[in-house]
Amino acid sequence: MFKAMIIAGIGGFIGTCLRFLVGKLCHFVTTSPFPWGTFAVNIIGSFVIGIFFGLAEKNHLISTNMNVFLITGFCGGFTTFSSFADDMFLLIQNRHWLYFSLYLGLSIILGIILVWLGRSLIKAA
Repeated sequence: MFKAMIIAGIGGFIGTCLRFLVGKLCHFVTTSPFPWGTFAVNIIGSFVIGIFFGLAEKNHLISTNMNVFLITGFCGGFTTFSSFADDMFLLIQNRHWLYFSLYLGLSIILGIILVWLGRSLIKAA
């Protein structure tokens, strides 16, 4: 169990660092109140986790250790629901109703679609 925690932690560290960089990049290129950084990592992460789960399910192409590293660690560190919830609260608090609606709807719908797409790409291969 300790080995799996270390493996997940390393993956989480890499995912968290990448999430930080994506957030900074999005903040640099836009001044919109829409939370582009969190949106981008959650949408990209949804697609990536779909691919990883697809690989894990298709003839067990990902080992248990790689599953812990990629899915639990990397994707867990890269995506973030807590920031999503906080962004939603701030959009409500600041009465950005259009951005609130778009962020909520697009995050959920695109997230689900991209998980499906990632899994489907692996199944088709």
